[in-house]
Amino acid sequence: MSAWNPLRPDGSFGGSYPAVPPLHLRIVSFNIRYATTSPFTNERPWAERRPLVTNQLLHELRFTYGSSHVPASGSTAGSSSHNAAFVCLQEVLHSQLVDVLAGLNQLPSGDGGEKRQEPSRGPEWAHIGVGRDDGEEKGEYSPIIYQVKTFVLLHSETVWLSPTPDEPGKGWDAGSIRILTVGVFEHKQTGRRLVAANTHLDNKGSKSRLESVKIILSTLRRIHQAWSRPQQKLAVFLTGDFNSFPDQEAYVAMRDDGWMKDLQQDVDSKARYGETNTFTGFEPDKRKDGLGRIDYIWHGPTQYFVSSPWTPLGYAVLPNVFDDKVYLSDHRAVVGDLRLESA
Repeated sequence: MSAWNPLRPDGSFGGSYPAVPPLHLRIVSFNIRYATTSPFTNERPWAERRPLVTNQLLHELRFTYGSSHVPASGSTAGSSSHNAAFVCLQEVLHSQLVDVLAGLNQLPSGDGGEKRQEPSRGPEWAHIGVGRDDGEEKGEYSPIIYQVKTFVLLHSETVWLSPTPDEPGKGWDAGSIRILTVGVFEHKQTGRRLVAANTHLDNKGSKSRLESVKIILSTLRRIHQAWSRPQQKLAVFLTGDFNSFPDQEAYVAMRDDGWMKDLQQDVDSKARYGETNTFTGFEPDKRKDGLGRIDYIWHGPTQYFVSSPWTPLGYAVLPNVFDDKVYLSDHRAVVGDLRLESA
C-alpha cells in the first residue's frame, strides 16, 4: 500500500505516491596531485599526467553514459533502475579543473591554440566547488563533478574547516586551508534527492583533522535535516583524502560517530577489487612507512550503526602506474558502486 504524499518531487500535489525505483550510483574519489612546479622524484608534470588521469576517469564512467551500468558485484542494472555517477577530486588547481572537465566533456583541450580558461559546464559534466584560498579560483579545489543531464543541482556550499567556517582561513594546527564541498542533487528521472560531499583534511595537524570531522558531520546533519522530505530517505555520501589511517583520529571519529559507514568495510569482501593502500607516493619502494589507506567513501545516514538507504555493491582501488612508469598521481583512485534503494 502506498503512503499519502501530498507533495511530489516535481512540486505537484497528489494522493498516493508510487514507489520510486532504485538508483545505481558510481562514485569516484581521486586525489590527482596538484600541478606543482617542483616535482618529486618520479613525478611527471601535469601535462603528461593529465591524459592518463582523464582516460582513467572516462574508463570508469563509460557505462554511466549509457543504459547498462554494471556494478562491481557483477549484477547488471535492470530496466527499473537508473544509472548515475559523481567524480570527487582533491588537490585540484583551477587549471587542472579546466583540463579535467574538458576531458570528461571530450572538448578540445586548447593545446594547439588558445588555452581554455574556464571549466566547461556540459554537455555532460559540470562541477561545484571553489578554490580554498579565496572562495573563487585561488588555491586547491575539492570539486564535485556531476552529470548535468542526470541531476538538478538544488543547493551547494563550501565550508572552511576552521573556527570561521564561513570564510577562507585555517585553524588549530593545520598547515593549509581546508574545505568541505557539499551539494544537494535531485535525480531528474526519479526525483530522488541526495547529498554529495567531498573534502581533503590536513596532512600536518592532528587536532585540525579531528575538529574538521566534527564540522563535516555537523554540516551534513544540518543539510540532511533541511532538505529531507517525509516520503523519502535523503541519502548522503562523503568522499575525501582524510590523511588519516584507519587507526588514527579522523577515521576513528567518523567510525565511532556511527552516522556514516566506510564503504570498504561495509561491502562484501567478494565485491572488493584492487589494492588496499590508496596513498603510494611516487617512490613506494623507498617510503613504505607512509603508505596506507587514507582515501575513503562514506555512505549514510545510518540508524543505530545498522540501516542505511544505500546497498553497497562494489569497491575498487585503481592502479596509479602502468608499464610506462608514469604515475597518474601519488594516490590511487577509489571507486564505489552503491544502490540507493526504492523509496
